[in-house]
Amino acid sequence: MSNSSISVSAPSIFCLFCFFYIILLDAILTSLCAVLSVADCCQAKDQYIEQFKDTLNTTVAKSIAGFFVEPIQGVNGAVQYPKGFLKEVFKLVRDRGGVCIADEVQTGFGRLGSHFWGFQTHDVLPDIVTMAKGIGNGFPMAAVVTTSEIAKSLAKRLLHFNTFGGNPLACAIGSAVLEVIKEEKLQENSQEVGTYMLLKFAKLRDEFEIIGDVRGKGLMMGIEMVSDKTSRQPLPREEVNQIHEDCKQMGLLIGRGGIFSQTFRIAPSMCITKSEVDFAVEVFRSAIIQHMKRRDK
Repeated sequence: MSNSSISVSAPSIFCLFCFFYIILLDAILTSLCAVLSVADCCQAKDQYIEQFKDTLNTTVAKSIAGFFVEPIQGVNGAVQYPKGFLKEVFKLVRDRGGVCIADEVQTGFGRLGSHFWGFQTHDVLPDIVTMAKGIGNGFPMAAVVTTSEIAKSLAKRLLHFNTFGGNPLACAIGSAVLEVIKEEKLQENSQEVGTYMLLKFAKLRDEFEIIGDVRGKGLMMGIEMVSDKTSRQPLPREEVNQIHEDCKQMGLLIGRGGIFSQTFRIAPSMCITKSEVDFAVEVFRSAIIQHMKRRDK
């Protein structure tokens, strides 16, 4: 038997375009931490769990090494999982001998508002947590946190060193960032201003036919662009490009993501204010109006 390792990607969780699509209560409820958030998605959860089981049964070995997951899918367009999905997946992975690894590069350090770590929103405890970006506030820095048992096993089996690991400058910066998050109540700001922003963008979803979904938690959200709400087909890339460029020309820098690059990803600095949100929403609305006028010509 070969000793080579194989990496397999599980099917993407994406309710908006999938066969199992059901209308959820508003994504707003998720940001408000209401018990009702994605509560109506149990049917979708069951379907996605079956997909995951099928991947385990047909694509990977009986014994697996581990499972990497983002608490909210970032590059895929701030896609959230159905309630209870991740908890069940972790059990399936561990039943096969695998460890569960949470990628907190985008979701960690209070960005989601209600919790400091994204995995906490799913009521799960990973075996390994990877983190970066927010840990250094722009300084190139990353960290891995794991259990004593796993750390000891690595020490026994693997010669590992990092030239820059644990250097005083990185440690000082990491400590300072944690202090600022606490002293300036940036996690609380992510919750309050993030909810405010989600509500503002949700109004645009109701106003414009080409905004198919507004979802997210805290200061991590996605705006799904569609051709129309009936078909839910992705807005063509060239049209999304035009809207994106218009936003930039008016002073709003936002990201892109999604399978078809159809989602605007919004993850501003955690110190953002409501007045800055008002500016961003107004610019985005103006860009949509400009696009609709081009469409009508």
